[in-house]
Amino acid sequence: MQRTVIESDKKDKQSKTEASTPPTANETESPDETQSWRTKLYRILTKVIDPSSFERLIQRLLRESGFVQVEVTGRTGDGGIDGKGIARIHGFMSFHVVFQCKRYQGIVSASHIRDFRGAMVGQADKGLFITTGTFSRDAIKEATRDGAPPIDLVDGDQLADKLKEFGLGIQTAMIESVSVDEAWFKEI
Repeated sequence: MQRTVIESDKKDKQSKTEASTPPTANETESPDETQSWRTKLYRILTKVIDPSSFERLIQRLLRESGFVQVEVTGRTGDGGIDGKGIARIHGFMSFHVVFQCKRYQGIVSASHIRDFRGAMVGQADKGLFITTGTFSRDAIKEATRDGAPPIDLVDGDQLADKLKEFGLGIQTAMIESVSVDEAWFKEI
């Protein structure tokens, strides 16, 4: 009986430790589940909604993330700037941010980042480049190049995670699973 109590205490401590650490998306979703909703989201973002709807989605996402005065330029020939807003930091500091939204099915190159930086110079403190695709290694280096205005990059996976986090078009259901431990009852 003493051994059973010790094992039970160890299990209780282990379950409390596990409960205090929230599971990551990879721990709670099977690879098929993750791939399934991400693939569907990617298809919707790149094939179903139009570019102006995508820009409005990003506008909403930025507002949900704490940006204020977020505007979408919404016009052709916008010079590579799709919108602007103000990022507020803890209510004390703020940064003027311009953003570009790319519904892209491939890899965003360093030249895209350079073009965006050229368009944003003199208009904002920071740039934000959001894509459904991915960024090349050179694009990532270009975005953080010393002496140039900084540009934050958000790729398709990060975008999907943020949409999921804020519940924008993505619903997460928690399913309760109840089982009876017959062996536990037999030990009473």
